[in-house]
Amino acid sequence: MKKLTSAAPKTIDEYLAAVPEPARGTLNKVRAVIRSCVPPEATEAISYGMPAFKYKGSLVAFAAFSNHCSFFPMSAALVLAYKSDLKNFETSKGTIRFPMDKPLPAALVKKLVKARVAQNEQKKRR
Repeated sequence: MKKLTSAAPKTIDEYLAAVPEPARGTLNKVRAVIRSCVPPEATEAISYGMPAFKYKGSLVAFAAFSNHCSFFPMSAALVLAYKSDLKNFETSKGTIRFPMDKPLPAALVKKLVKARVAQNEQKKRR
């Protein structure tokens, strides 16, 4: 059932405008880091109601929830591969959770995004 109060966001800017602080500021920082390391052809989108980046397929997504924010590398293999880098965060198969007022470290986001870009480029070569 759709919410009657507001339409689903069509852009990342619309999504973020509806997110209360401190999560909005945190997600803006995550978005800026992602933008800084994706290929120029990468595009922003809303996927499954969440801000996402696409490059040769789905790349990564992020979102705010009531008690945390999440980063979605869209690859369970990546979460496993970077398990030691993620030891200070709550993770599940395809999700990395972090505090609403503290973004994931920029170096970690860059590492994960670059790994996803490589995965998608490999996938497209086959």
